Amino acid sequence: MADVKAPLFKSDGTTKGDIKLDPDIFGIEPNLDVLHQVVNAQLAAARAGTASTKRRGEVRGGGRKPWRQKGLGRARHGSIRSPIWVGGGVAHGPHPRDYSQRTPKKMKRLALRSALSARASESAVLVIDEVDWATPKTKQAVALLEAMSASGKTLLVLGQLDSAAGKSFRNLADVRLVEPGQLTPYDVLWSDQVVFTSHTVGSAGRTSTYEVSEEDFVKEGEEE
Repeated sequence: MADVKAPLFKSDGTTKGDIKLDPDIFGIEPNLDVLHQVVNAQLAAARAGTASTKRRGEVRGGGRKPWRQKGLGRARHGSIRSPIWVGGGVAHGPHPRDYSQRTPKKMKRLALRSALSARASESAVLVIDEVDWATPKTKQAVALLEAMSASGKTLLVLGQLDSAAGKSFRNLADVRLVEPGQLTPYDVLWSDQVVFTSHTVGSAGRTSTYEVSEEDFVKEGEEE
């Protein structure tokens, strides 16, 4: 399996080299069928399912026949609650329901790895070495994205300890923040590029976290 790499940046936007990505997460052949099914299930689960209409038995009134059966030259009717009457019940209308679908965990993991691999093949995966900002500043976040040439929709995967960075990026309209354990295939497909830190890139798409070592990094000018 070929090596998969992503550009590595410092917190000020300067290039530090490349970082090797796990080929089992970022280098597989995307399974589009599973990816499509999982994304549809995620969007379906997000539906409120609260749309409701009243059937003819739930509409108020209609206890008596509007007019007699014969003799008036009009069509016969038995109740003003009929669906063909204005203000009557609704035939086959929506009612509260649960749209969620059962999706196996293996399918979810495969879909996430497929989405990450698709972004990695497009060179849309970027890694920041460490966001060591003491105080949150939105201007600093904008400058970092511009230095990384990250334009458009950006998915930023941060850890719980990156609170200053999270506060810096959260006011940007085209930036979505997510923790590694909450990363979904839809989030990856929504974004134009996915930005990790050196601490979160190792836990993406895994059931357990692991620490990034110096062996994962490829220094600038270093030959393979």
